[in-house]
Amino acid sequence: MSTGARLVDGHRPWPRVIVDAQTWQHTAELLARGELTLLSIWGDVGRVHMAVLQDTMPKVTVLSLDCAGHRYPSVGARHPAAIRLERAMRDLFGFDPIGLADTRPWLDHGRWAEAPNSQANWGPGETPAPAYTFLPVEGEGLHQIAVGPVHAGIIEPGHFRFTADGETVVRLEQRLGYAHKGIDGLLSGAAVERALRIAGRTSGDSTVAYASAFCRAVESALTITVPPRGAALRGVMAELERIANHLGDFGAVCNDAGFSIMLAHCAVLREDVLRCAHACFGHRLMMDRIAIGGVATDLEEAGIARVRALIALLRTRLPALITLYEETASLQDRTVGTGIVGSELVHRFGAGGYVGRASGRDFDARRDLAYSPYATLEFTVPVRTDGDVNARVWIRVREIEQSLSMLDQLLASLPEGPVSAAAEDRASGSGEGIALVEAFRGDVLVWLRLHDGRIDRCHLRDASWFQWPLLEAAIEGNIVADFPLCNKSFNCSYSGHDL
Repeated sequence: MSTGARLVDGHRPWPRVIVDAQTWQHTAELLARGELTLLSIWGDVGRVHMAVLQDTMPKVTVLSLDCAGHRYPSVGARHPAAIRLERAMRDLFGFDPIGLADTRPWLDHGRWAEAPNSQANWGPGETPAPAYTFLPVEGEGLHQIAVGPVHAGIIEPGHFRFTADGETVVRLEQRLGYAHKGIDGLLSGAAVERALRIAGRTSGDSTVAYASAFCRAVESALTITVPPRGAALRGVMAELERIANHLGDFGAVCNDAGFSIMLAHCAVLREDVLRCAHACFGHRLMMDRIAIGGVATDLEEAGIARVRALIALLRTRLPALITLYEETASLQDRTVGTGIVGSELVHRFGAGGYVGRASGRDFDARRDLAYSPYATLEFTVPVRTDGDVNARVWIRVREIEQSLSMLDQLLASLPEGPVSAAAEDRASGSGEGIALVEAFRGDVLVWLRLHDGRIDRCHLRDASWFQWPLLEAAIEGNIVADFPLCNKSFNCSYSGHDL
């Protein structure tokens, strides 16, 4: 660490350090060598921040660098996982990453008059935008296939540009940003309760995870203690959300492999989970049920019985579906060996969730950065090394089983007492906080700075930021017809990614 580094007071629970350009660049080298894992990069007024994970301890550190003239040394020039984050930050803040080869817009599709969070002019405004330049591919007999951004069915927008040799994919390049909602701008200046509602809608299928991460960041900044019952109920909601999404993905992957009966069975079970959530917490997705200082809804005895009945139902029905998946040769033929992502790539990109764990990256924020209630629970993080569609399916299946076990433990030892901190303990204040919460896709990061109970600056980072690029690698060498299968096995978020 440079002798010029300065520790920032009031940043919790992990340190934030203001560094010079030399230390910033040295950290980028450590990331490139795999000695650190990138958690995120984001912009601020006149400054850029970078969160990194030291895997061996594990420990999180936030580095901050002042940007003279809106310029800073690019991390993406040395570490590919940072490239899209830096392109997005360039669009949002007008910061120029020195040394970054790819400076094409990422979120800005050529219609912005200026960077939304900067006073600098940045973009053509109402002038017709130039065509987006996709990366070139050379070779005889190659052709391009353009898919999206509008897709068949109910799906978020994203463009996929395939270069193929016959049916074999030579390159896939994504263009996202169509689901950009301006969340950075909506959060700035918002009251905490209003900001919580926005954060919980970043990616609707992960509303519990996002709201929990936001609340944990606020609670760290303001040193708010969540009562044990409130923390336990957050865990119940988080695992119900995980189970519902994994069931949906299990069926959808099989459906994209031409085995629609599995989709039907899994859809019924997912519906059972959502109805249980509604009966217990008043909302199918449990939106707005996580609150600053705890939760907004208690779980009554009838609700506890309802969750236990759901656990019993899933334990009865799921084994037959697992057997059906495992013993259907035509299904295995589509999933085994398809869309392989190597271990080196998931470690280089710090990919979390089932994408990372299916390729050997053994990281789970619930265990490795243990937060309540997971610090007191016994569970196993499933990991495989084959890295194909089949492996990503099995990680989901095993995580469902672990979630059922965690629900058993949470209900068996559900503490008595309040579900939220007292109102006087949730008074407005100032401070900085950061949180990492395990969503069903992987780790979600929230960093924020509060001033008198309002959001001065807030950054949210979805697990999909480090998973989308790996989908491009997964499809190479596969046939075009296998893309829907690979894509669904990743199930990255457009909305959570585009912000």
